[in-house]
Amino acid sequence: MGPVASGFELREPGVGDLGWVVARHGVVYHESYGWDASFEALVAGVVGRFAERHDPARERGWIAVVDGRPAGSIFCMAEEGDPETARLRLLLVEPWARGLGIGKALVGECVKFARAVGYRRMILWTDDFLVSARRLYADAGFRLVSSRTEVAFGAESVAEDWELVF
Repeated sequence: MGPVASGFELREPGVGDLGWVVARHGVVYHESYGWDASFEALVAGVVGRFAERHDPARERGWIAVVDGRPAGSIFCMAEEGDPETARLRLLLVEPWARGLGIGKALVGECVKFARAVGYRRMILWTDDFLVSARRLYADAGFRLVSSRTEVAFGAESVAEDWELVF
């Protein structure tokens, strides 16, 4: 078990959780933003890489749980080719669980872990329309370092790269 706050707990992924992460990212982003199955495929690749070869000493995932139900996720993964950089991946809070502080807790745990295991910086990719997530990242100390308009997942958006230097 992990930290418990305001009616939810954070824990490491268990059996079935990785499939839930893939499925819920696909469904939530499709229903909320019209993204197509190529986004779910991207998430499946990230989750597959984590499942097959993550280094438990330097990489970790968390699942937020409310009343026994998965309500959110986040992962800290090493940036390939850069041992000093961690990448925050796959932050999701279920629409029904928003407003409970889950996103803030997930981001906080991920950043705390990255610092504790010795990364010098943490990076992430998001989109400009994800206002709540962007606020969480800014509140955690991340800063926007670049943005670009792109067509991905069946939609045009402004993709952003953020960085937190420890």
